[in-house]
Amino acid sequence: MGSRYHKVGFHAAGFGFSHGPRRERGAAFLVLLIGIAVLGTTFGAAGTIWQQTRQREKERELLFVGLQYRHAIQAYYEQSGFAPAYPHTLEALLRDERAPGIKRHLRRPYRDPLTNSEQWGLVLTPSGRIMGVYSLAQGRPIMRANFPAELGWTGGKPGYAEWQFVYLPPGPQTGF
Repeated sequence: MGSRYHKVGFHAAGFGFSHGPRRERGAAFLVLLIGIAVLGTTFGAAGTIWQQTRQREKERELLFVGLQYRHAIQAYYEQSGFAPAYPHTLEALLRDERAPGIKRHLRRPYRDPLTNSEQWGLVLTPSGRIMGVYSLAQGRPIMRANFPAELGWTGGKPGYAEWQFVYLPPGPQTGF
């Protein structure tokens, strides 16, 4: 006679290895886990690529907006008459009341695309007038080259605060 474990059935009690439905469920579960891991990795990589693409778009938008401010400051400066002057405030670019009528050098205040704020860093002359703007965003830019020639930037800038959109009139710089 066999042992009593044999009569009850070692396999029937749930011990040991079987080739029935329980093993198939384990294999299906393993395949499901591997599939989830692959999907997670794929979505993670896609998220990183999307984030970099979005940052590049914001950098291009910052270049556009910064140049708009630079051109407006240049127009304000050049239309100052006999004594060229930079504006005291950014609002002066929206409503220049120095001459008869109202001159608009900038159609509207632009938001900083990186911070989504209308607050800008200001590059001031020694007399406190505004000669340029820059983003208050933290972080390192992706863009390192191929800046618009009018900016005169020759290499990568370590941070967005170094992306300064400044108008300097041609010729020797004295006093501002």
